[in-house]
Amino acid sequence: MDRADMGTKGSGGACGVCGGRTYLIERQGDRAHARICECSVECKVCGGRGHLLVEQEATFSTKVGPRKYEVLAPCACTLRVKRVARFNEVGLPGVVAHATFDNYVPAKTQQDKARNAALHFAHHYDKKGPNKGFVLSGPVGTGKTHLLGATLAHLVLEVGVATRYVEISLLYATIRRGFQEGKSGGEIIGPLSEVEVLAIDELGKGRGSQFEMETLDELIARRYNANRTTLFATNYSLEPERKATRAVSGYHSTEDAKSALRAEELLRERVGERIYSRLCEMCTFVELPKDTPDHRRTRHELEPRGHHAPAKMRAHR
Repeated sequence: MDRADMGTKGSGGACGVCGGRTYLIERQGDRAHARICECSVECKVCGGRGHLLVEQEATFSTKVGPRKYEVLAPCACTLRVKRVARFNEVGLPGVVAHATFDNYVPAKTQQDKARNAALHFAHHYDKKGPNKGFVLSGPVGTGKTHLLGATLAHLVLEVGVATRYVEISLLYATIRRGFQEGKSGGEIIGPLSEVEVLAIDELGKGRGSQFEMETLDELIARRYNANRTTLFATNYSLEPERKATRAVSGYHSTEDAKSALRAEELLRERVGERIYSRLCEMCTFVELPKDTPDHRRTRHELEPRGHHAPAKMRAHR
């Protein structure tokens, strides 16, 4: 059952608040939170019973022929409630609560490639699988997390797919805290290994310690071996080899020098050959140009002090 089955019939037409989706996604603390729209809280189809009598037809004997009968079937409102509850377990950050494919605003035409890759994946996802994931690479503030959020929201609420989102450095911190509580890393990684679609943000971030590399390797190895779909976003280049660079003359601040070094780092150097090789098989690679501007910084520099950007522009991350 897809969005067509969860349509606006129960609400008597398109709602001006939810636009006919029957649910809303809002920021609640540091997380994105979904809830049923007021237009659909009281289902006009089943009257709140949660099920309907549906007429079916089947042939039980060739002599009698086809016969019609009625069975109880779940109402679309029941499915809607389950999907909303499932969305609230995804763990999407609140900053992308309003992220959609429609309000992704590219600063460069090349960013359309990233949007199109995520959009195609979300709208052509095959629940019977397998599905190849994607890796979005690009500078900070170019909307990679925005696209991850839009993709997961569509999969959960419109397709009914179980998903999870993790920011890799926060996952490392969660596992370390778990050690103090007597938990093993496997207890935390286990559910992430088994979820149908997992989005890993900030891939390559961290100190590159043995603990971090082993954790990442175990998580990706489990998903690779189970042929599960994984999505990634990273600030590191997807290029297979480091390109020769020419030193730029003139004065540069320490921060500029650090940024230049980070821009030259490759993902394969950050995650190692074993993980990178598996990513090549698991995902489609999409890389944004290195000169794509930081949307947050550009907005901050252009806006008058005290002015708040509209939701359409705030969604970028």
